[in-house]
Amino acid sequence: MINGDMILTKLLYPPRCPACHDLVRGDGRICPECRKLLSYVTGPICCKCGKEIRFEEEELCLDCRTHKKSFDGGIALLNYDDIARESMVKFKYGQRKEYGLFYAEEIARLYGSRISRFAADGIVPVPVHISRLRFRGYNQAQVVAERLGEMLSLPVFDKALLRTRKTVAQKELNAAQRMRNLMSVMKAGIEARGLRRVILVDDIYTTGSTMEACTRVLMAAGVEAVMPVCICIGRN
Repeated sequence: MINGDMILTKLLYPPRCPACHDLVRGDGRICPECRKLLSYVTGPICCKCGKEIRFEEEELCLDCRTHKKSFDGGIALLNYDDIARESMVKFKYGQRKEYGLFYAEEIARLYGSRISRFAADGIVPVPVHISRLRFRGYNQAQVVAERLGEMLSLPVFDKALLRTRKTVAQKELNAAQRMRNLMSVMKAGIEARGLRRVILVDDIYTTGSTMEACTRVLMAAGVEAVMPVCICIGRN
C-alpha cells in the first residue's frame, strides 16, 4: 500500500522525466515513451570499467588497456550521449534529485544480482567538496548510493571517502597529472576501516581518473576489492 506521505509528496512535487524533463506521464519515474530514448550500455563490455567494446575477445577497452586500473567488474547503466549529458546537468545542478532515484532503481533492476554476487560490505559514494555540497544541496553520487542501498539491502558508508579540497581544473592535465591531482584531494575516512569489498558509486565515468583515485585511496586504507558503478560512461 502506498504511504499517504508519498502520495502528498508526489502531488506537491510531481516528478520530472529524466529524459524529456517534463512532468512524468504515467505512474513511474520516466515517461514510458522516453525510456526508449535512453542509450543503455549493452554487451560486449570492458571487463574493467563496463564500457561498450566492439568485440568480446578484446576484454578491455582502449583506455583500460592503456592505463592500468585497480578496480574490477565495473557497471555502467547508460552511454554518455547528448540525452544523458543533459540529464546529468539537471540532476547535478538543476535540483532534479528524483533523477538519481530513477537511475538507482534501473541499476538495481538490471544489475542487482551481479552486484549482490560481489558480496560487498557496503556502498561508498564518490564524495564532493563541502562547498559544492552546500551549493547543490546534495551529493548526486550519494543520492544514487542511498537508493541503491535500499533496493539491495546494503549499507552506505558516505564518510568512507572524503574530499579535502576542491579539484583544480583538469582539462589541461595529462593522465598522470590528473591522477596526482585527484589523489591529493581524496582521503579515507573513519568508515573505511574494516571494509574489505565495496561498491563505489558515481554519476559519470569519463577518463576513469576519479574512480581510480578513489579506489587507490580505499585500497591504501585496507579495502581489497572495488566494483565501480556509474550512471553514465563515455565511449572510446
